[in-house]
Amino acid sequence: MRATGRFDLVTNVPDSLRYTAEHEWVEKIDAEHVRVGITAFAAEQLGDVVFVQSPSVDDEVTPGESFAEVESTKSVSDIYGPLSGTVTEVNNALDDAPDLVNSEPYGQGWLAVIRVSGDVDAELAQMLDAAAYQALIAE
Repeated sequence: MRATGRFDLVTNVPDSLRYTAEHEWVEKIDAEHVRVGITAFAAEQLGDVVFVQSPSVDDEVTPGESFAEVESTKSVSDIYGPLSGTVTEVNNALDDAPDLVNSEPYGQGWLAVIRVSGDVDAELAQMLDAAAYQALIAE
């Protein structure tokens, strides 16, 4: 269900994920891999997503550098690498249904799976937890 108000967006921040100040979320899959997407807050700010330029499998991801783009009815936005690694999987469902980024940002609207170059737990520990991300978007 798409969030409809600022209160919903601030409270719709799963505790099980880590976050970046650029509004990406990161989910640990196993000792080497994470799944990445954009937050409900980011999806709401973008408006209706009409196209996702996904990375390619084997693309290198560098923290703070663009690795994907999301085009909405309002604008085109870069999606920045949350950590170092290599793309191992992309969400091909977004080719036909880019609106999944809006309707299921923490579910079927994920963007890519990355094999992390360093220690996954150490990388995640440097990111925002749910409370810190909630504080960021509540400002």
